[in-house]
Amino acid sequence: MQKNDTGAGVLDVQQKLAELNFLADSQVTGTYDDATGVAVSAFCQANGLPATTQVNEKVWAALLDATFHLGDRTLYLRMPHFHGNDVKQLQNALNALGFACNDDGIFGAYTELALRKFQLNMGLPSDGIAGAFTYRAVHNLHHSWEGKPGPQAAVHLGFARASDVLERNALCLFGTDSFTRSVAARMSNLALATNPASKIVSADSLLVAPDGDMLLVQIVVGQEGAQQNVPFVTFDEEETLGLRLRTAMGAATQIPPRIAISLPSAQWQDAGEGRSAQHYAIALLDAICAALSLETE
Repeated sequence: MQKNDTGAGVLDVQQKLAELNFLADSQVTGTYDDATGVAVSAFCQANGLPATTQVNEKVWAALLDATFHLGDRTLYLRMPHFHGNDVKQLQNALNALGFACNDDGIFGAYTELALRKFQLNMGLPSDGIAGAFTYRAVHNLHHSWEGKPGPQAAVHLGFARASDVLERNALCLFGTDSFTRSVAARMSNLALATNPASKIVSADSLLVAPDGDMLLVQIVVGQEGAQQNVPFVTFDEEETLGLRLRTAMGAATQIPPRIAISLPSAQWQDAGEGRSAQHYAIALLDAICAALSLETE
């Protein structure tokens, strides 16, 4: 397209330029005039394209990329990769929620992996496809990621600073075998040692059945216990664990609400079972306190 061209194609270009604030709404006329050429040139300069006042294939492709919005199309891993503003918005959301990936606007393997982890975290089918259910989950969490940088590291508060968090939030921790029950019990003991009024307790020490407001936290090893509609958080990337736990807590819709945390194995490095359980207990309690604190900000 060039100067003096008219028609629906010119109108489409002008509308996209107006949406991107390179052209005023009053200048969307359907005629390729001087103002449109100036706007195209400014768009090229802002997007690292060779300066031109005409719309060639590269300029048109860049305009399309820039005007896609999150949810406009289904995204998944393919060749050639999807790319555009909607991909970058998805990447920004994933990063801010603790699922680190590139923020280059290209839906590659790292973005698909981050998306799969997010879906697992939200209790959704972990298929790596950004479709209606995934977009709904992302949009429901908009207050947690819009306008926030990524990737973000978890906030490690430490037990002393988190002592008020321990008594404000009721959690029941439980495992399904001797190792995960040991981790749950050690987390409860650490919480009570920090604050005797702690409401974060293990199922073994719970004297009454949990009520509808108590968050149930199941600790598992590997993929054991992964269920649809139950947010499932993996222990990997410990620096973002608090953020991912916060996301899972917000997605827990059952009554009482429930999430699962997956440990990579029953052994941490070369430590024995007792030391491994204690390491996981400290790291998990710290991350849970960080997540609960972030929820109240």
